[in-house]
Amino acid sequence: MQDRYNREINYLRISVTDRCNLRCQYCKPKEGASQVGREDILSFEEIHRIVRLAVVLGITKIRVTGGEPLLRRGLTGFIRDLSQIEGLADISLTTNGILLAPMAAAIRQAGIRRINISLDSLDKAKYARITGGGELRAVLAGIEEAKRLSFDPIKINNVAIRGFNDDEILDFADLAFNNPFQVRFIELMPVGPTGSLGNGNYLSNLVVREIIGGRYRLQETNLQGNGHAGPARIFRIEGGRGEIGFISPLSHTFCDSCNRLRLTADGSLLSCLLYPDGIDLKKTLRGGCSDENLSELLKRAIMVKPMQHQASHDPGQVKKCGRHMYRIGG
Repeated sequence: MQDRYNREINYLRISVTDRCNLRCQYCKPKEGASQVGREDILSFEEIHRIVRLAVVLGITKIRVTGGEPLLRRGLTGFIRDLSQIEGLADISLTTNGILLAPMAAAIRQAGIRRINISLDSLDKAKYARITGGGELRAVLAGIEEAKRLSFDPIKINNVAIRGFNDDEILDFADLAFNNPFQVRFIELMPVGPTGSLGNGNYLSNLVVREIIGGRYRLQETNLQGNGHAGPARIFRIEGGRGEIGFISPLSHTFCDSCNRLRLTADGSLLSCLLYPDGIDLKKTLRGGCSDENLSELLKRAIMVKPMQHQASHDPGQVKKCGRHMYRIGG
């Protein structure tokens, strides 16, 4: 499946719920969060049908996200069913890690081998503040359990925030040096109409890399845009066990190699994270559509995929996506 700009679209991110047990400041508002009703969330059967047709068209990789995907009942059975779809080469999962320790064995048995864990601070009090009361100990226990069960790779996602965790950059680099993890620094994106984080909290990965380079020698790999690296620029740490990744949608855009679509929990198919408009698959699904009708909508999403996003943290140029991140799928 190629779009208008000859990009091969082979990756689908699926949000299975908009619900989350955290309220991270850059993702979900503290108050007034609108949650769609259970009847408005796609059923696992509906998602399975979409994936089956998407694989026929060329999708080979799936990432299960949320909200927090581990909150949704029946998730392991859904993953197990996905793993049986012929032609689907890879299924991975992104979680905040709070529920990971007790569920890691079950999701691994269901078919997950690669896992991303969101972690923005290694300080107990700061973690609780950024997440609206989350317990750091639970996340660290989940990471250790994933390590024990040999998930590979284990990716730790850190949103770099000026004035909040920029003093922990080297602590996260140490985490990658001492463990077989890929610690990835993600630039804060202008997503969502509200929130307590703004332009002044943006921290370029150019700065993050310079800070890490003061302690460690980084050797860039050739994984960007290939394999399981996705949009990250990956660096090996000389003498260390793990890797450092930089996902830089603003300072080092990767739109020219973007290979993904996003399916929201309520059935909207998005061709770009930072464009709020999508194609309503739920209405079509529940209107009794044929597989051919549904496949045509998947193709349309690919053909309307923009050449690049227009987001910026420049105060004179900021263009936001109006959806909150938890409604899009992290």
